[in-house]
Amino acid sequence: MSPISNEFDCDLLIVGAGPAGTSAAITAARAGLAVTVIDKARFPRDKCCGDGLTTLALRHLQSLGFEPSTVSSWRDVDAAHLRSPSGREVRLPLPENGRFAAITPRIELDSALVDLARSTGATVIEECSFSTISSDSEKVTVAVVVDEVTSIIRAPWVIAADGMWSPVRKAMGVATDGYLGEWHAFRQYARNVTGPAKDRLIVWFDEDLLPGYAWSFPLPGNRVNVGFGILRGGERRVQDMKDLWTDLLRRDHVVEALGEGFQLEGRHTAWPIPARIDEAVTSAGRVLFVGDAAMATDALTGEGIGQALLTGIEAAKAVVGAGEPASVRRRYARAVRHHLLADHRMSLRLSKILARSRGARAAIALLDRSGSWGRRNFARWMFEDEPRAIVLTPGRWHRRFFRRRGAY
Repeated sequence: MSPISNEFDCDLLIVGAGPAGTSAAITAARAGLAVTVIDKARFPRDKCCGDGLTTLALRHLQSLGFEPSTVSSWRDVDAAHLRSPSGREVRLPLPENGRFAAITPRIELDSALVDLARSTGATVIEECSFSTISSDSEKVTVAVVVDEVTSIIRAPWVIAADGMWSPVRKAMGVATDGYLGEWHAFRQYARNVTGPAKDRLIVWFDEDLLPGYAWSFPLPGNRVNVGFGILRGGERRVQDMKDLWTDLLRRDHVVEALGEGFQLEGRHTAWPIPARIDEAVTSAGRVLFVGDAAMATDALTGEGIGQALLTGIEAAKAVVGAGEPASVRRRYARAVRHHLLADHRMSLRLSKILARSRGARAAIALLDRSGSWGRRNFARWMFEDEPRAIVLTPGRWHRRFFRRRGAY
């Protein structure tokens, strides 16, 4: 834990040291701001997640100067294997010119990003809890607690990267009462995986999960991250999900993929996924919300690391650009709309198609018949190599549309 005085000032205070917070810290520190990041955890710490990195996430990590070699369990992915409700399976290859997808445990990724933030000059204070916030026309004053001692940090701007339950959002009076996210997911690690899942990224669209899905993502050493995500609401209660998890791991196609002798590690974990960027409050006063605190995850897949990195970077750019508070807030809101709003709306429409077994079966059958070009480009689209709704948003077109190299 970094030392902290009873009172001090900085140019930017960031609450939360996950991908959204560290991307903001790296961006702002490189622009010359004095940045302080606080987090209640001590790193490395685990984070409940599927651990998948899309092309969107990889491109932003590369732009930050992040090196995959700093993560010992990094695993590149060259294809996605999909299974429809009918049992039809299709392989979607990814291009070979660069990285388009990867798997890395969040316990390692987030810790490496904290190290990178520190190396750029940001001060990261671990085991430091947010307590209260107040502001005037020129600065924000935040009380934090370290070792049961309260200290004061003052800054012109705060970026709240403190997750789904965002204490900062609640303290600012802009939290949504009773909000539990759009999705709910379970995850566990497994070892001794001897089936094809030890080498393959697999997505199962079982009928009772639609429009959600189950996954198995490979890690080094014959380990996998295995889990499922489903929409909240409807007939399924959250308390029934543990039974669903047990049943899922006994299904023949899952056991075949993992191998008869697979062993679960530790306990399963569950988490809510906020995917409501079209309705989210992205700022309040001199506070900007990013990542899950801005409900920025993808409504179709539940993927959130790429969106967290993107919103963190854009919030930092808005602060670096300076100006009156209203101007900074508008600049950030405009960037969020430009990068995420159209894609969010398209994802909602596609979710309705995949909500029924017939829609999911038809989509995968169409992919199976589309040839190598169609499957490869669908994989690029699925992994967010280009914005999901780019065809409908000419302002984001560019000359190398769907022809860019992957990251790194």
